Amino acid sequence: MKKTDLFPSYKKVLFYLTFCFFLTSCGISKSVKHIPDVKHYSLEIPDVNRINDSTFSYKQNYLTKNRQQLWELYIKGNPLQLGYNNGALTQSLMQKQEDLFFSKVEGFVPSKFRQRLLRGFLKWYNRKMYLNVREDYQAELYGLSQYSSDQYDFIAPKYLRSLYLHGAHDIGHAMQDLAMVGCSSLAVWNENTEDGDLLIGRNFDFYVGDDFAKNKLVEFVQPEEGIPYMSVSWPGMLGVVSGMNKEGITVTINAGKSKIPWTAKTPISLVTREILQFAGNIEEAIAIAKKRKVFVSESILVGSAHDKNAVIIEVSPKNFGVYKVQNTSRVLCTNHFQSDAYKDDRRNQKHIKESHSEYRYEKLQELVQEEKKITPEKMASILRNTSGLHNKSIGYGNEKALNQLLAHHAIIFSPQKKLVWVSSNPYQLGEFVCYDLNEVFSGKPLSQSLQAKTGLNIARDPFADSEEFGYYEQSKMLGREISEASENKHILLSDDLIPYYQSMNPDFWLVYYQSGKYYYHKKEYPKAKIAFDKALTKEITTVPDRENVEKYLRKTLKKLK
Repeated sequence: MKKTDLFPSYKKVLFYLTFCFFLTSCGISKSVKHIPDVKHYSLEIPDVNRINDSTFSYKQNYLTKNRQQLWELYIKGNPLQLGYNNGALTQSLMQKQEDLFFSKVEGFVPSKFRQRLLRGFLKWYNRKMYLNVREDYQAELYGLSQYSSDQYDFIAPKYLRSLYLHGAHDIGHAMQDLAMVGCSSLAVWNENTEDGDLLIGRNFDFYVGDDFAKNKLVEFVQPEEGIPYMSVSWPGMLGVVSGMNKEGITVTINAGKSKIPWTAKTPISLVTREILQFAGNIEEAIAIAKKRKVFVSESILVGSAHDKNAVIIEVSPKNFGVYKVQNTSRVLCTNHFQSDAYKDDRRNQKHIKESHSEYRYEKLQELVQEEKKITPEKMASILRNTSGLHNKSIGYGNEKALNQLLAHHAIIFSPQKKLVWVSSNPYQLGEFVCYDLNEVFSGKPLSQSLQAKTGLNIARDPFADSEEFGYYEQSKMLGREISEASENKHILLSDDLIPYYQSMNPDFWLVYYQSGKYYYHKKEYPKAKIAFDKALTKEITTVPDRENVEKYLRKTLKKLK
């Protein structure tokens, strides 16, 4: 399984945490019974007008699907009303995302007993989360949760379930011993852009399966208090993973490395939501991030039209740093920390050495130097790049590439112009749709203001329609089939399937590693040796991955003796 999956192979971690849960399970009952006080908010239950199968409205709130198959949501009101408007308009989409998410969990933890243990652990782990979430966000979550499915009430009540799901990025981060979701982002300005303006791009490589990424939601929010903003995520999410406000503040998050925390606190997506809603410059963004208690390590790349600059705010449960560049006009961010606050951090140093974060950082450096005078089109090209350093072919889907071909979305910001480009499927290869926040929040009729700036859209990548891309998609499906056969002694594959699978993505180390494991478990050791040897000639993603291939090769050689 790829490390970019939200749910890794974590049996040892699960039972360790379950053991801790049974030892320290006090204090759960209060959090499970918690319901936010929403009585002081005015509320009108939305009566949604269904215009057609893909367009819905309620007063000045609006949901529609555009030509590129992105859902566009516009909502306004007080916190409770925002939640209700969001839930009422996106109910069917939100419930579908819940189905996909929880079916993914069930697939990784099929045992009913272990599912009960996991539910118990999550209730204990999240017991203090509500104490670290703003009351207005709790009210909004409460309104949103009223439209959740009844099907999963056995996991937790609707409101708490919605709260827990907002920590899914953080919890998934913790559950895999903080192995990375390999996001990449960059900001360039002055001599590095064509017009000198600040330009920011990012890939959000959060993966919960292909189906989960189908219903992307571009959300435009006009809160009663604070600054209007846009973000890109999925139905049911009011936190922000990528977004920009009307003042030209942008936020994107990149996972970092730290030890597993003992309790959930503020989900990082709610910290970044607060920055967008209440910060107009970098100094205000830093102040907001500094006062929130988080429970995993994250880099938050913040761009600012006001400052015409970008910084990286680096947060973790016990440390805080800000990375500001000197004598240069670019900031690059992958998944390791760069500020002085973390320069002696052992976990961060180990992660730089063993993971693919430093490799992608060097690739970003290489492309920025090559492209020069970056435009939004050139930024899209950088985000779509699938090659390794020095243009080396490292196989499609390699996590050392900037484009790992699993991104939930990519996004490009031009903060001074208030323009944003959002990718459409597949991954970040589809057309980038441009929106003008000056127009969206102008007060014009939504049918006009929500229309994308079609003339500024960035064209679909030809690779998405190529034979090579088709082969990659085939190899993904075959890879799952081969992994299943490796684990099940009763499944035998045809003799020509493995060579065909390898031919679909011949430069990718993983196809040979998976082939080798299949042969090893079927006791075809000479074939296993050839496959593992071949894997070691390719660009393997991480040091632990290489060690794993070498371990299997040693076991194979012993069998051959």
